[in-house]
Amino acid sequence: MTTLSEGIVYLLQQMLNALQLGSIYALIALGYTMVYGILTMINFAHGDVFMVGAFFCFLAAVYLGLPFVPALLLTMLGTALLGVAIERLAYKPLRHAPRVSAIITALGVGIFLENFTLALAPYPKHIPMLLENVTWNLGGISLSSLQVIIIFLSLGLMFLLDFVVHRTPVGMAMRAISWDKTFVPLMGVPVDLVISITFAIGAGLAGAAGTMYGLAYPVIDPYMGIMVGWKAFISAVVGGIGNIRGAMIGAFILGGVEIMVAAFLPSTYRDFVAFTLLLALLIVRPYGILGSPRIQKV
Repeated sequence: MTTLSEGIVYLLQQMLNALQLGSIYALIALGYTMVYGILTMINFAHGDVFMVGAFFCFLAAVYLGLPFVPALLLTMLGTALLGVAIERLAYKPLRHAPRVSAIITALGVGIFLENFTLALAPYPKHIPMLLENVTWNLGGISLSSLQVIIIFLSLGLMFLLDFVVHRTPVGMAMRAISWDKTFVPLMGVPVDLVISITFAIGAGLAGAAGTMYGLAYPVIDPYMGIMVGWKAFISAVVGGIGNIRGAMIGAFILGGVEIMVAAFLPSTYRDFVAFTLLLALLIVRPYGILGSPRIQKV
């Protein structure tokens, strides 16, 4: 009985850890899926925007001495402006170019952000603890105040985004452009402005993810966005690229698989097992869990 009880406690602890990791993946995955939903392009620089967000948080905490909430808001604002700048300077001129040109440009923007950050901070940085981290023991399960903040703040931002997309005029414009960007301008929708808002929201969420990731895993470096960005992108694809709720679901699935594999198998198997299971899922559901094939207008 004791062994069974300990096993249940251990499983619940890992589920809590998976919820924390999945929350961070979800915030980043939302940026991928929003941009794809409107422009049908993959912003491969988005993972590096997440990395820049972590360094913005570092600058706000160390050099400006800001507490958590102002540092978070400043980071989200900074990454939102960065997202708009990337869209206007790098992607907008290529909007009608061959799709491979946008992909190459996105990869180039990511490499630029990595090396620019590396030139400013050529070694890993440590984000100071901006919050008092209190740990509670609930029946053998360790629950920290930092985990609670990360999970609930992430869920709050996700629900806020879902409300914006489905219940506001800006969200209606986003969905209209996603459906048919050719005729929407004839109805008076400012397409360029809505696209910039989309990039700003996605980048702002990535900045929030960078802040929370930097607090949960305090050592940050200029290349941290590569693997995390790829995993968030895969989460968006598994959930159904272009579908906001699907991106959330895919992120929590990936986070759960990663944590559970590391908990019950050698940690070196984590990425192998996680990606193998996700590939199998895509074989069964090629368009993702909540995705659907795009209707081609002829």
